[in-house]
Amino acid sequence: MEAADEWLLQSLRLYRDLHTFELQAPTRLIEWARGDRVCVAGYGQSDGNEILQLIPPPTLLTKETQGLCPERDFKVECGGFSERPVYSLKYVPDTSLLVTSGPPDSSLQVWQVSAEDSDVIKSVSTIATENGTGQSWAKIDTISARAPWVLHGSRLDRVQITEVESRKNVYTAGIQAPQGSEELSSLAFLDCSLLLLCSATGRLCLADTRQPQGLTEAVPAPSVPSSEHWCMGTQHAAQGSQPSSQPVARLSSRGLLALTDLRKTSEFLAVAKARVPSPGSGAEFLCVSWAPALEGYLAISGFDGTVHVYDTKSWDSSGREAEPIFVHKGHIFGGAGGSRDPPLVTVHTWHLQKPRTLLSAASDGSLHVWDWVQPCGKCG
Repeated sequence: MEAADEWLLQSLRLYRDLHTFELQAPTRLIEWARGDRVCVAGYGQSDGNEILQLIPPPTLLTKETQGLCPERDFKVECGGFSERPVYSLKYVPDTSLLVTSGPPDSSLQVWQVSAEDSDVIKSVSTIATENGTGQSWAKIDTISARAPWVLHGSRLDRVQITEVESRKNVYTAGIQAPQGSEELSSLAFLDCSLLLLCSATGRLCLADTRQPQGLTEAVPAPSVPSSEHWCMGTQHAAQGSQPSSQPVARLSSRGLLALTDLRKTSEFLAVAKARVPSPGSGAEFLCVSWAPALEGYLAISGFDGTVHVYDTKSWDSSGREAEPIFVHKGHIFGGAGGSRDPPLVTVHTWHLQKPRTLLSAASDGSLHVWDWVQPCGKCG
């Protein structure tokens, strides 16, 4: 208890804001939805997994922290039940639709968030995939450009874009070489035409829906042991800039971070080693994300009960160990006492407007919102 008490005292000076909540079941996703809502979903319940849309506390919705506020909790706005575990959930921009994926196959489920006079998230359709049975769950991303689209796939040999409402396939691509059987760890729309994929071995592939040649390997995996698992994090391009101008971050299960400029793929922008333990969960919850409102900052999690924040602006390609500017330890010390195993952070995400505010969730069902204090000089 001494370490927990010490962290509690330190938190008074380490955090500008810190909210802790308990979900009924742990989540491995936190997704911003329409109207500054937040979606979470269960992933391991045998009797059904709840999908919830939450209204954040008012302090999270205002641009400035307002000190004491009577409402400091999330409120459930609406919810639904999925018979299968929900491993990924994406809000479809400019609609009331959500798309989810999860075991036992690569099919997708489409949900509708009901109107304001209802508190139900209802299942509206299923997007089946060719040869989807027996494949791992699909990684997904969404965009609303020409129409509401979902990008999905579980391996490099077949990724596709499907129109969400009509379920019509509008684009298919894949690598048929031996690498095609590689599992996908992450994928993303860079814009309505450019797609970026990351395999579990760290290989980056680009696709342009306007070009017939399909996927092209953009960047090979860094030279590391083949047993390492990789994921990636992308940034949304600033207004008026090219989507490929934003650096892509890749994170390995041993804590290696590789930053790549897609306009110059022959070399790494920067390489650094995070000071993290080897994950004991088979890298299942690896997560790396760029801060949307704080240039050069990224966060990583999935190794233990912490979230590490880094400022990458001074990084080079040496691969030396990087010092985090902040480590959130609240999931280790802030949960219920007496649990046998310390919780593992399952996911984190940044607030879209508040530069230093993050949301994180852990395997014990804890959900935290935190805004760290920027130290004067070196972070202590």
